[in-house]
Amino acid sequence: MTGEAAIVRPAAVPAPAAAVLEWHILTGEYPPQPGGVSDYTRLVARGLAASGDHVVVWAPPATELGAPGDPRVELRRLPDWYGPRSLRRLSEALDRARRPHRVLVQYVPHAFGWKAANLPFCLWLRSRRRDRVWVMFHEVAYPFDRAAGIARNLLAAVNRVMAWLVGGAAERAFVSIPAWRAGVGAVTRAGTPVAWLPVPTAIAVVDDRRAADEIAVRYGQGRPLVGHFGTYGDLIAPLVEAAVVGLLARADCRVLLMGQGSAAARADLVAKHPELTERVVAAGSLEADDVSRHIRACALMLQPYPDGISSRRTSAMTALAHGVPVVTTEGSLTEPIWRGAAAAALVPAGDLDALAATAAALLDDPVRRADLARRGAALYDARFDLRHTIAALKGIF
Repeated sequence: MTGEAAIVRPAAVPAPAAAVLEWHILTGEYPPQPGGVSDYTRLVARGLAASGDHVVVWAPPATELGAPGDPRVELRRLPDWYGPRSLRRLSEALDRARRPHRVLVQYVPHAFGWKAANLPFCLWLRSRRRDRVWVMFHEVAYPFDRAAGIARNLLAAVNRVMAWLVGGAAERAFVSIPAWRAGVGAVTRAGTPVAWLPVPTAIAVVDDRRAADEIAVRYGQGRPLVGHFGTYGDLIAPLVEAAVVGLLARADCRVLLMGQGSAAARADLVAKHPELTERVVAAGSLEADDVSRHIRACALMLQPYPDGISSRRTSAMTALAHGVPVVTTEGSLTEPIWRGAAAAALVPAGDLDALAATAAALLDDPVRRADLARRGAALYDARFDLRHTIAALKGIF
């Protein structure tokens, strides 16, 4: 199998501290509810629990069946989406909480219901400052848009009030991408630390080379396999389509689309380009272990983003963690670390012709592919692995 670096399993999270903390994590989604924040929250909860702390996760009602059972993680479902009944229940629980304890909010404006305008929740959170509230800002607010209607811009204004209230409650704040540090700093109290806390992948590396090789043979049919992993949203799907078409015009390879929406994305692509029907395949939604096996089957991953790769792009994080070289875009949200570490092949955001050409050239250069894979895996392990998140949270008292 080509393009794969040696995989080193991440080191364990920090050993238990002398004092056991009780964490109350407030989130808008948690497994079995799907979503990036859902997966991230479970990772953090499990990591804190593995370090010796007790973790209580508060989440809205779930219609999905089943729930993860993780040692030392207690999942409590709220009666509504952070409405009055939920806030009463939270207040009672925090008033009874043993000390020391912390409240860790996974903040996304639309995550707490009320059509992304839950001002009562934000006011309540501000009233709980005595509980040592820490906030992880996954997103801050909807952007203003002159071309949008009054309702959308009114929501953007409400979101800024919400961010100001939540920021004012925060003893410490974290951001998933450095580009948001200034904006979060503007809504927090003077002197409040705002730290970058990268988002690790939720897909663990499965050491099953035989299965990965079988996938490569099945889908590649003797040709190199180029993968894309994502959810094929409105902003990214056109980029993927253009990059795939450009790549297949330049290289004798096959493309494997993975993730929710991949089957529909393939159907749209081959409807426009029927000559590519036999060269583009879709795996659809996969369980986490199968995502790992499919990614490791790929010679490289093609991951375009409209605003560039950044530490919040968990699809790219997953490829890096698996030691598979990544061809991606550099844009307004791309951190300097990417260019400095040379951990991915970068082209300007929007230049899909260059993206395709770069991927095609890499397929013909196994030495550079191996170097990219090694650098990518090393950067992920050194900066983005979950143990760094847990160390940052545990190292502050």
